[in-house]
Amino acid sequence: MSEKNDQKPHLLRKFLIALGILLLLLLAFTGFNYYFKYYGPNVTDNQEYLYIKTGSGFTDVLKTIKEKGIVKDTTTFLQVAYSEKYENRVKPGKYRLHDGMGNKKFIRMLALGEQEPVKLSFQNVRLKETFAGMIGKKLEPDSASIIHLLDSAAYLKTFGFTPENVYVMFMPNSYTMYWNGSAEKFFARMNDEYQKFWTPERKEQAKSINLTPIQVSILASIVDAEALHDNEMPTIAGLYLNRLNRGMKLEADPTVIYAIKDFTIKRVLNRYLVFNSPYNTYMFTGLPPGPIMMPSVNAVKAVLNYKKHDYIYMCAKEDFSGYHNFATNKADHLINARKFQQALNSRNIRR
Repeated sequence: MSEKNDQKPHLLRKFLIALGILLLLLLAFTGFNYYFKYYGPNVTDNQEYLYIKTGSGFTDVLKTIKEKGIVKDTTTFLQVAYSEKYENRVKPGKYRLHDGMGNKKFIRMLALGEQEPVKLSFQNVRLKETFAGMIGKKLEPDSASIIHLLDSAAYLKTFGFTPENVYVMFMPNSYTMYWNGSAEKFFARMNDEYQKFWTPERKEQAKSINLTPIQVSILASIVDAEALHDNEMPTIAGLYLNRLNRGMKLEADPTVIYAIKDFTIKRVLNRYLVFNSPYNTYMFTGLPPGPIMMPSVNAVKAVLNYKKHDYIYMCAKEDFSGYHNFATNKADHLINARKFQQALNSRNIRR
């Protein structure tokens, strides 16, 4: 056999070995490319969250991702998104982003709607505009849509409220909810929480003091504004109930401040007492048409469980402790008032 023929099997083996190595390299490259495309780090740390608004489509999501620089490589994101059919599975929400997250995990989170719940807390809010702004920063509905519903008599009537008293529906607390949704959805959730609070037992308590749940909350807002210390709330509530039952004006300083809308006032002067407003309880007998602030749960409970006594007057203590001196008659009240006025003068508090 010739030497030339002897070399053929040897060359064939070399070729097959080279071909095998090439195939292995191709497989390795393909595997690496697949892994990198699906699982390699692609999400950046440019943004903490991705917000997908209600009604958004895949094009909208892609536009946000590009504008915010959320992924390093848009091409691989698109490839994986299409392979996972994400374009037909877009769900609104607030999604937490993690630096280095791969396309597969990122898209799976979005497609399954695995958004991060929002923790919403509010208390001691006086004005609707302030409240609407707070909600607009935390949830999808903007402040304008919240204000619109707060002022809509027709819409609020479906819940049994008016634009003047709707504030009592929002029970100060900490809530967990999802970011996406309409203003109407938020109101419905808050009404559910309000209805849960007003159990049959609490409604009976309100009835026993000749008040509706709404009136209880309006009075509670005044108690809340007066009381710096929660343990004094039942006493203050009892005082105002005494005045209501006797047909006396409430003459609550916080209602005057609310009517004027100047919350920097520290000393309610006589000239303020004639400010013409239905919220000014120095001018009008009975409860104001709505709460002067978002009443706390403790204040509402204090009204329902008020302390029985004969007090009809109170004045802040002259030691500025936040507590009050109470009186059953005008003479004793004037003595207490003089002490507090002198304390204000000594500190040069003129308004």
